[in-house]
Amino acid sequence: MRVIKRDEKLEEFNYLKIHNAISKAAKEVLNDKEADNLLKIILPRALAAIKKYEKQAIPIEYIQDIVEETLMKAGYPQVAKAYILYRNYRQDLRVAKEKLGIKDGLKLSLNAISVLSQRYLLRDDRRRVIETPVAMFKRVSDYVAKAERNFSSKNEGYFARKFYEKMSSLEFLPNSPTLMNAGTKLGQLSACFVLPVNDSMEDVFNSLKAMALIHQTGGGTGFSFSRIRPKGDLVLSTKGQASGPVSFMQIFDKATDVVMQGGRRRGANMGILKVNHPDIVEFVEAKLKEGVLENFNISVGITDDFIKTLRSNGYIELINPRTRLSVKKIKAKTLFSLISLCAYKYADPGLIFLDRINKTHPLRALGAIEATNPCGEIPLLPYESCNLASVNLAKFVRNKKVNWQALEEAVKIGVRFLDNVIEINKYPLKQIEEITKANRKVGLGVMGFADMLIKLRIPYNSKEAVRFARVLMRFIRKSSLRASYELAKERGVFKNYKYSIYAKKNLRLRNATVNSIAPTGTISIIAGCSSGIEPVFALSFSRNVLEGNRLFEVNPLLEEVIREEGLYSRSLMDVLKGESTLKNIKGIPSIIKKTFVTTFDINAMDHLKIQAAFQEYTDNAVSKTINLSENATLEDVEQIYLAAYDLKLKGITIYRYGSKAGQVLRKEDYEKEIANTTGSCFRNICIA
Repeated sequence: MRVIKRDEKLEEFNYLKIHNAISKAAKEVLNDKEADNLLKIILPRALAAIKKYEKQAIPIEYIQDIVEETLMKAGYPQVAKAYILYRNYRQDLRVAKEKLGIKDGLKLSLNAISVLSQRYLLRDDRRRVIETPVAMFKRVSDYVAKAERNFSSKNEGYFARKFYEKMSSLEFLPNSPTLMNAGTKLGQLSACFVLPVNDSMEDVFNSLKAMALIHQTGGGTGFSFSRIRPKGDLVLSTKGQASGPVSFMQIFDKATDVVMQGGRRRGANMGILKVNHPDIVEFVEAKLKEGVLENFNISVGITDDFIKTLRSNGYIELINPRTRLSVKKIKAKTLFSLISLCAYKYADPGLIFLDRINKTHPLRALGAIEATNPCGEIPLLPYESCNLASVNLAKFVRNKKVNWQALEEAVKIGVRFLDNVIEINKYPLKQIEEITKANRKVGLGVMGFADMLIKLRIPYNSKEAVRFARVLMRFIRKSSLRASYELAKERGVFKNYKYSIYAKKNLRLRNATVNSIAPTGTISIIAGCSSGIEPVFALSFSRNVLEGNRLFEVNPLLEEVIREEGLYSRSLMDVLKGESTLKNIKGIPSIIKKTFVTTFDINAMDHLKIQAAFQEYTDNAVSKTINLSENATLEDVEQIYLAAYDLKLKGITIYRYGSKAGQVLRKEDYEKEIANTTGSCFRNICIA
């Protein structure tokens, strides 16, 4: 027998779908044992009734009617009611998706469909969506697999299927530009770029033009403004006075305002100034005024010498980059307190530890790294770009155990996918193409880490979580290196291999870097998992549904765990709706309460320790926000910044709750914000 679906397409009859629907409805009303007994009675009866249907194909609505009738006749009206409610919910979900103009063959969440519709799926000239999620993943996988032709055309079909399999199952997703642009005229697939800003009007505006081209195709840009002469310095050509790096940053900021990324979102930037630049105070204070540099995250480039001077209570020399002469001195402690105060008040600036980045850079022989991408996870040389992707860790836990073999396969496929992207990418500038292909840096990271911990029953703020994070990232690191090594045997090492630290170790790799941890954002919404390595923000939320109604929903993972532990009841689920924490909920065992900690249940040092555990086995960097409560002090910020340095992080950013008037998520109305937010934010920039 075949089933006639609502779109009138035919598919093979699958009794498991009926099994699962009856089971779900039964468990809404009964305990697990009673639900299993009901299933043994109802399923055979329902199947027998369906088999009596005379025609070879049966409409899906008929099947659902038969299940309802079978439940009622067997004396289970409450279960029948739960089944009807679930059926209506699925119908509402379908209608909502249809209103967005999307046919969803993957049963994605409404949030995922909304995000895909707004930003990712292709449209025609009248701005109508003309692509489904299935077609998008097919478009991306087929296009990226074409790179196989450069090496062995026999592999193209096989890897097109593999890439599609990993994406459509949501085990792995690439960065947004790849999903948006693969197989289109734009064809620019990279998320991260660093552009040089040298000390001349011509160089500055060349970088501005390059930034606009990159933003137009969906990429984010990072800059160091440390080479720009300070405000008031001599301009040789006119004998006038220079306006300084902050004034040039404002030009870049305004340009970003008017250049939409592929018409879908506004661009994002990182601005960095070295701690010993004469304009460092103006830079640090720049964002205290509302509306200034809104398209920039800013970070101070910290050196080892500065930290030593700070701890010895000494003075640092501020050096004019044009003359390389000292122009003034400032007490390190005074400057550090100012940096911390501004971060305390406005979440900017963060810190970038430049010496640590360069000491661990595998291509340090090619020159110094001065800047990173907008969220700090990819330190890059001038004109370098990098492609990112994230493995969805939530997909690799079964029965409270990690499926290491499946995870390794996803990592291997991910590294190959990203190397293919380098091969087939359409670069915005020739300089970017040359150095990117010479170094072949990729950044395979993770998302859904908090979900994985929950499935393993490991509290995020525990020593066990830190130990597990190290074990996990060490495994991903080894798997990534092994994948790059295998690619090198097949395709050759990267062009600048001879300048790398790997040449001295005789470790032949295809890629100069292999891992980074990005915040993820909209791709974690598509995947239906927690962002990056961040903890869960809330345990329940509300969603606007049809006719303006609001529906409170509990985090699906919380419901899953409650069912697994035999605690499920409709009354308990009703209690949980609208709650942000389990602390005061009766009937929940302490282990579950400890497992489901949220962002503001976790102290800053526990946030830091998780970041440090991942950084230990990440050759690029780790993007993570250290969330502080509203009651945190300035001294707390200073201690966190110093602890980040001691923990050997490459960068650090803090966010004190309430420090921005327009912050994205608030505890008192977080459910409304989640319902209306289609991305996640890193400091002041919403990213994807």
